[in-house]
Amino acid sequence: MSQLFQPLRLGALELPNRIVIAPMCQYSAEEGRATDWHTIHLGHLALSGAGLLILEATAVSAEGRISPADLGLYSDDNEAALARVLETARRHASMPIAVQISHAGRKASSRAPWEGGSQIHPGEPGGWRTEAPSALAHAEGEDTPAALSAEGLARIREAFAETARRAARIGLDGIEIHGAHGYLLHQFLSPLANVRNDEYGGSLENRMRFPLEVFDAVREAFPADRPVWMRLSATDWVPGGWDVESTIAMAQALKARGCDAIHVTTGGVSTRQQIPLGPGYQLPFARQVKEAAGLPVIGVGLITEPEQAEAVVANGDADAVALARAILYDPRWPWHAAAKLGARVAAPRQYWRSQPREFKDLFTGAAYGQR
Repeated sequence: MSQLFQPLRLGALELPNRIVIAPMCQYSAEEGRATDWHTIHLGHLALSGAGLLILEATAVSAEGRISPADLGLYSDDNEAALARVLETARRHASMPIAVQISHAGRKASSRAPWEGGSQIHPGEPGGWRTEAPSALAHAEGEDTPAALSAEGLARIREAFAETARRAARIGLDGIEIHGAHGYLLHQFLSPLANVRNDEYGGSLENRMRFPLEVFDAVREAFPADRPVWMRLSATDWVPGGWDVESTIAMAQALKARGCDAIHVTTGGVSTRQQIPLGPGYQLPFARQVKEAAGLPVIGVGLITEPEQAEAVVANGDADAVALARAILYDPRWPWHAAAKLGARVAAPRQYWRSQPREFKDLFTGAAYGQR
């Protein structure tokens, strides 16, 4: 029996299998509003048979967007636009849908990847002054962010909470708080980006303080019967940076506050990172966090083959696997994985007739006839 296709609980939310669609930025919103592209993109992913779909990094404020075309959930217009997309997807798919909420910090005001991904400087069309824990630029030649004051921290905490309330109103099934990939909360955690000398900088306890305050604010604002979890970069891949031991301490602190899972990734805070890419290269960190924190862990990182994903779960490296580029390339990846692993998967009834002859029990509940 395939372990990849066994149910998994995140708090009170039960996933039908261990395949998670990772958040993937689309750079296709208009002033934070979801567009027709999101209806098409999320609609076909919702038909994929995965256990959970996590929406792309969704900004909690306009200045928290990675790019001017990032998805947002910080205004009534944003909320209404995303609600329409979700309503369409849910009319045809029962897959649980969560959202990753984020603030980009000093990595905000960027061009889309197909435009080079470079910083848009303040004063340039579409650009704005970024904000961060400390007045340190992300890379040489970039504009220096404004160091956040106490008032700024309070404003951002409330922005996360308000976004969580909006997410609840439109019926999202869970929230992932983005504390990875060099964005604002990761910037607070990493000594490479945080050189504050107040209660939010210096020691590990102090550097964890603001991300934990954000978690508490989101957890309080979101319904208790829906899960909240955090994505963490387990290492900066830079000597002297954030590391797996610090990640474990953060995961344990989150567990004590009612966190339902940890999504383990790596890197993103420094241009000096040296990442040894390879299949499953981040999974050893996921296993360490899983064993030390005692929370469900989502693993990610060049997981592309069904047999590889099955081994991740069966060997206890992670409780679920997240797919990003692999499922963009093959939006029916869960179908093909179920076929290879001898499992069953949900598929829309309009597609039941596509079930291959050699996999007669592939689609759950499939039945059809014709005169």
